[in-house]
Amino acid sequence: MRLAHAALLAPALLLAACSTRPPEPSTSPSAGPVGVYKLGRPYTINGRTYVPEFDPSYDRVGIASWYGDAFHGKPTANGELFDKDRISAAHPTLPLPSRVRVTNLENGRTIELRVNDRGPFVGERLIDLSQAAARELGFEEEGLARVRVQFLALDEARGVLYAVSGQIVLRAPLPK
Repeated sequence: MRLAHAALLAPALLLAACSTRPPEPSTSPSAGPVGVYKLGRPYTINGRTYVPEFDPSYDRVGIASWYGDAFHGKPTANGELFDKDRISAAHPTLPLPSRVRVTNLENGRTIELRVNDRGPFVGERLIDLSQAAARELGFEEEGLARVRVQFLALDEARGVLYAVSGQIVLRAPLPK
């Protein structure tokens, strides 16, 4: 009986393997959330236009804020799930995902973190950190801090590479 089921299932699996659709990444808890490399086209939020770009010499000083409960468990701009208790950040123009060094200029604390989301879109804020990152940098209670943000590299991504409408997309699980 099992052999008969296997014989019927084999052609269906073979046809599925030949599909022209890109493979869907696993979203099982053991695989972790997935995301894609993303630069994107210029976009406008609240009347302000942002132009994403790859700038390996990016080094800016400005105001950081943090985000938490309202976005917890929701997809980030590159498809990963936001976790307020993991150290990560949102930036309006850096490639996603990127690694940056953020230094709190008010107390000297520094961390390196993953940028995997877009934002902040309030005033002239430079970067929006997860609640955990704000805690590490020592400004969770204050809500805002003057920081320096330095681009380090595109962050490591692992996944399946495929083309969609002429654009190269890499489905990538979140690094551990």
